[in-house]
Amino acid sequence: MNKLLFHNIPLGVSGERIPQAAVASAMTSKELVKPGESDAGYFRRLEQGGIHLNKPQIAAVRHHLGPLLTLAGAGSGKTSVLIARTGYLLSVRGVTASQLLLLTFSNKAAAEMRERIALLPGVNESDVSRLQARTFHSFFLYFLRRQGLQQEIFSETRRQHILLKQIMRELGLPKDAYPPETLLTVLSTCKMNMGTVEDLPESTIAEQEMKAVLRLYEQWKTDHFKIDFDDVLLIAYQMLKDRPRLLSDLQERFHYVMVDEFQDTNALQYELVKMIAQPRNNLMVVGDDDQTIYSFNGARSEFILEFEKLYPGAKVITLDINYRSGPAIVGLGNGIIRHNQRRRSKTLQAARGTGSQPRYLRPQTADEEAEQMVDFIVSEVEAGRREYRDFAMLYRASSSNRALLELLLLRDIPYIDYGEGQLLYEHWLISPVVDHLRLSLNRRNFAAIENILPTLYMNREKGMDHIRRMEAIQPKQGPLIHLLSLPGMEDFKAVKLRERLDLIRGLREQIPVLAIRQIRKQFYDYFIEANERHQATLHRETLKEMLDELEASAERFDSIQTFIDFIDNVTERNEHSRQSGLKEQGDRIALMTIHKSKGLEFPVVFLIGASEGILPHSSALEADRLKDRKSVAGSSSAAAAGLALAALEEERRLAYVAVTRAREELFISSPARHRGKKADVSRFMLSAFRSAAATAAAPGSTRPGSGHRSAAVVTAKALPAARATTGRTHTVPVWNCTGASCPGWTRMKAGGAEDHLASKPCPLCNSPMEKSTRVVPV
Repeated sequence: MNKLLFHNIPLGVSGERIPQAAVASAMTSKELVKPGESDAGYFRRLEQGGIHLNKPQIAAVRHHLGPLLTLAGAGSGKTSVLIARTGYLLSVRGVTASQLLLLTFSNKAAAEMRERIALLPGVNESDVSRLQARTFHSFFLYFLRRQGLQQEIFSETRRQHILLKQIMRELGLPKDAYPPETLLTVLSTCKMNMGTVEDLPESTIAEQEMKAVLRLYEQWKTDHFKIDFDDVLLIAYQMLKDRPRLLSDLQERFHYVMVDEFQDTNALQYELVKMIAQPRNNLMVVGDDDQTIYSFNGARSEFILEFEKLYPGAKVITLDINYRSGPAIVGLGNGIIRHNQRRRSKTLQAARGTGSQPRYLRPQTADEEAEQMVDFIVSEVEAGRREYRDFAMLYRASSSNRALLELLLLRDIPYIDYGEGQLLYEHWLISPVVDHLRLSLNRRNFAAIENILPTLYMNREKGMDHIRRMEAIQPKQGPLIHLLSLPGMEDFKAVKLRERLDLIRGLREQIPVLAIRQIRKQFYDYFIEANERHQATLHRETLKEMLDELEASAERFDSIQTFIDFIDNVTERNEHSRQSGLKEQGDRIALMTIHKSKGLEFPVVFLIGASEGILPHSSALEADRLKDRKSVAGSSSAAAAGLALAALEEERRLAYVAVTRAREELFISSPARHRGKKADVSRFMLSAFRSAAATAAAPGSTRPGSGHRSAAVVTAKALPAARATTGRTHTVPVWNCTGASCPGWTRMKAGGAEDHLASKPCPLCNSPMEKSTRVVPV
């Protein structure tokens, strides 16, 4: 491995200060809790069991009455605090175990809590058996069963998906009209906001169809005496609202309520917690607003940010010592997250004074990125310095792991994919494009014919039945042509079919990337964008990105045959890998999205795709651009700015979560090209290195700890370009609007479809834009 491929700083911040966290005081309860204090005996026994608490941890453990918000930074020992406080209430405060309720989000976390509480001083088996330490769903299902609820839990994902596909067929919809996981997410989001299927919108055809499918899905559950886990919370909420006596019984039983991972709670969960905690409000919530990354599941950082509004006089304790990583990794995390405006001000310290520096890569492409990382891992394992289990590869979205997954498969390197385990080429969006390539090689590939029929606006079953009947009478070299004799064939469909047949025949001699571009240009991009069902299930940017990723993959091959052979090879290998069925990591590299990694830690972390358009994601950048356009146009500027800020801040929280998963080593890779286009190093990495002065001077930026101020919107012509920042600048090609009062300008994309244009319309005022240059901050 060429060590020079790694850099100590991201490219673009040469000479800037490398972030380093302060090293925390080494004092623990051993020094902080004096022998004469009434609870000293408890802390001495904790110390004997290996639990040494720092100052803010001790304060949280000692908290007795009233609401408490415990801000637990990454790696700050929140679980130790929760179990130590439980023991403190039992053995020092004399609270009965049955009066305690601990709620968390995973069975694994709940089991770990019970096991560790059982080992605490002064806690016996009887206490543990009476203690309620459960997940939200487990606790409320336990509660409902005691009230006589007998419905079975319908939770097996595979069965849910089969049922939804069956319902779609019954409604006359294509079986893949809507991905089942999308339908379940829509329904879950509704329920987590205390709604039912009848509350779902139906303003578009897609919304009407999805609502109809989910109505039948809910009816099937009712008819078959089943409920799902979302129903458990919703039924419990309704029951407690309708039967005040039941709620009173719970409030009398549970005098102390503790909630772990509070930043992940949704509206329904929070309502249930608030109801049970009343009227005593001995409520301890533990969480980190900087790790709120599940907004798509209803999690809201406002629950932490506005805790004192609901509970005036609540105590707030910040656990700000990171026990996981060294000062450089903790410092990078601080440098990234301090630029968020909507957050609680906190700066983590490192518990230990040594540790390796994060290292940065700037490969040209995702394929080069994968090769560099895998070469490094193999060299470390072969040298005996590491095992495969030590490594985790994290990425913003599953579509970003294509190059990495393929390389691991081809080189037979052990890995475990914590996602769906699906290759790019198997995705419903991509497979029709690949099947057009297959048909260019073999026009009698009936599986490929069936898969492309929806792109011809034809029913799969009806179309294939006709083709097979006609083939039995007179076989054709290209069986698709039989569709011209399909009864009721409309003229426009016949024209499209002939065009498609000509296209397929002409693809064979092209190189794969040009063939894919021709497919997209001639019909597929329009087919996807015009299909309301597709728009309802995947963000438009995501659809385009996946197709761009297919082009990026195809660029490596000089013939369609070699590309198809490659796809078949990795698909077969992936299928074999999936059949192993091993769910534990074992001695394998872990592959997962950043969302999946939250709460976990690894000796070595590779964050891949830390480039603009990947992290932050293009959808967040588009929201930011839309904000500026609406600001200029004067329409809904405040709302647009709020949405854009929220989107970018969630992306920054993702970057923060990713870097803080690393215990010993952290590698951050920022490909210079992303799906054929130039990609800058992620702003999140660059901004972590800025000094406070440079940060304050940059347009639209905020000082650390600046509270909840809204970002100022500065238009392009409001500042002279050369004086727009006190940092370094460079000159870039741009499109400038020629309109007299319009401030519009956009960067030119090298190698894009606009290269041949002499001018183009301004997206703000529709005046002509001309090519120019502009001095902008690096």
